[in-house]
Amino acid sequence: MKPSAYSLIKADDLAQASAQLAENGWGSKPVAGCQSLGAMLNLRLAQPESLLDLDAFESLRAVTDTGDAIRFGAMTTHAAIEDQRVPDPSQGLMPYVARGIAYRAVRNRGTLGGSLCHADPAADWISTMPLLGATLHVLGPSGQRDIAARDFMSSAYETQLVDGEILVAVSVPKRTTSMQWSYRKLCRKTGELSHAMTSGIRDSSDGTERVVIGALDGAPFVVERAGLMTELLQGAVREQIVRQAAPELELDRRHTLMEMLRLVALDMGKTR
Repeated sequence: MKPSAYSLIKADDLAQASAQLAENGWGSKPVAGCQSLGAMLNLRLAQPESLLDLDAFESLRAVTDTGDAIRFGAMTTHAAIEDQRVPDPSQGLMPYVARGIAYRAVRNRGTLGGSLCHADPAADWISTMPLLGATLHVLGPSGQRDIAARDFMSSAYETQLVDGEILVAVSVPKRTTSMQWSYRKLCRKTGELSHAMTSGIRDSSDGTERVVIGALDGAPFVVERAGLMTELLQGAVREQIVRQAAPELELDRRHTLMEMLRLVALDMGKTR
């Protein structure tokens, strides 16, 4: 199939772009790498009246060191993160995650911000950013605001963005070598979105112990508390967490996630 007819809009600056999106409402969609939206257009799962082209805004590609974090422009590509052409605040986790996203052709064009705003439950960044405690920076008609990554996705393909708002950057706190991490996902074949996903970090410098369960029917499920990794070695704890994350999940996926949580806990001490 081919897309329904739409017009391509260009703006002189981000403020104008935001105003145009607000004016057009749900009839207009911003477009960056177009690796997710393009397929939906071709299948006519999305039929916007207009697309707002963000490609001209170099500020959306800027990556800066803010002292305690790295601020990634929303149009930073998966490939730039994979190849470490941008700074890595995550002790290797972000390049590892980027390397497993779809195929290289997709990673060359697909963007961090585009993936987050698309909010596919099975996508990688929508779970990884809450794991790393990231903050999303949004520009809209009412000005700028920040959203914690763990609060950004409200349900499948739905986020906290309102009409006219554009995700402009993502700040990821810097982690030192004291952080250990694990990232596991199950795909039926290489390049597909995940069928099950779990990840975790433990940082002795500040006591952080956090796991995220992704690829659910809605937003990722975040658990954070002292001693969590030790607790996850107990089957009853893993089952309780998975049931809290997705009470109606089918038996095979529930058992898969429980085993993946066990492996996350065991992975913590491995060197990558």
